Amino acid sequence: MTDTRHPDIEIYVKDRSVEQIKEWLASRGEELTVHSTKGLIHELSLNFPEGPVDIMIHEKVAGKAWVSVWFKNNTTPWEKDLDCAYSAAEEMATQIRCIASGWSEGDDPDEYWKVENGNQEKIQWRC
Repeated sequence: MTDTRHPDIEIYVKDRSVEQIKEWLASRGEELTVHSTKGLIHELSLNFPEGPVDIMIHEKVAGKAWVSVWFKNNTTPWEKDLDCAYSAAEEMATQIRCIASGWSEGDDPDEYWKVENGNQEKIQWRC
C-alpha cells in the first residue's frame, strides 16, 4: 500500500448502532447533520478542520453485525482507511475492518485489515 492520501475512506464497524457511530463522528468534527434516512441508509455531513465531508452510513452490510461508514471524500483527519479504522476501533471499543489497499488495479478485493484492541491483522473477507 502506498502512503498517499486515499480519495475516500470506508470502514466497517462491528456491533455498534447508528446512534453510537453518530456520537463518534460528532466527537471527531463539528456540525454533524443528518440529511436523510431511507431504510438502512443514512446520508450525513460533517465538518472537519480539514474541510466538509459527506458521509453515508449503511446498516447491516456483510451480515447483521456490520455497519459501513463511507466518507465520500477525504477531507478527514485520516490519510487512509486504516488510520480511520484505528481511531474508530479505539474510540468505539469494537472491531473495525477496512480494505487493505486503496483499490489499485490488481489488488485483492477480499483482503481487509481487521483492527481490534490496538492490533491489526490482514484477513480475507468477502463482504
